[in-house]
Amino acid sequence: MRAAQTKIKICGLSATADACLVNAALPDYAGFVFYEKSRRNVSPELARRLREALRPSIITVGVFVDSPPDFILRLCREQIIDIVQLHGGQDEAFIAGLRKRLPGVPIWAAFRISAEGDVRAAAKSSADMVLLDGGAGSGLAFDWSFAGGLERPFILAGGLTPESIPEAVARLHPYAVDISSGVESCGRKDGRKIIAAVAAARGIKSEKGGLGIV
Repeated sequence: MRAAQTKIKICGLSATADACLVNAALPDYAGFVFYEKSRRNVSPELARRLREALRPSIITVGVFVDSPPDFILRLCREQIIDIVQLHGGQDEAFIAGLRKRLPGVPIWAAFRISAEGDVRAAAKSSADMVLLDGGAGSGLAFDWSFAGGLERPFILAGGLTPESIPEAVARLHPYAVDISSGVESCGRKDGRKIIAAVAAARGIKSEKGGLGIV
């Protein structure tokens, strides 16, 4: 049986121009960061404009770091985001409480991976999907060997680029890859890199024989 195609999320959209670039590449997911300490932080108002600018087929993910539940609920109920992605210190009780208030909304939980024990913690999470990262959106990769034994579907993040995605998919077979800084140039989203990353995740070769756009 043919393996399912790896999905891809382009994270950290922070300008309406980013939505136009993402529309051209058509990834599966687009991420908005709601965290004041991030340079990619967006307000609910800007996130709404980004959602309206994106093609309806692109699923939106809200990235939260220890945000209050009411703030998350507002963004979901106003249909600005479709999926909740949690970073920070949220425990199982927080996930359960959020799920009770947001029935039907998928919840993803991110785990910073620096040892095998971190992967074991991810394996036990009640979240609908776990995301393995090198460190809270730092753009750093972790030792991929730690993820080799994870038996549940997961999203791979941290230090990915259009060039490294094919190896990541071949080695780890993640449900999806999540990329942000790897599709930027000079701190801004780069349309060519976004197209190349989406093509790489889907195994699409360019006319010149390589993966992605050259």
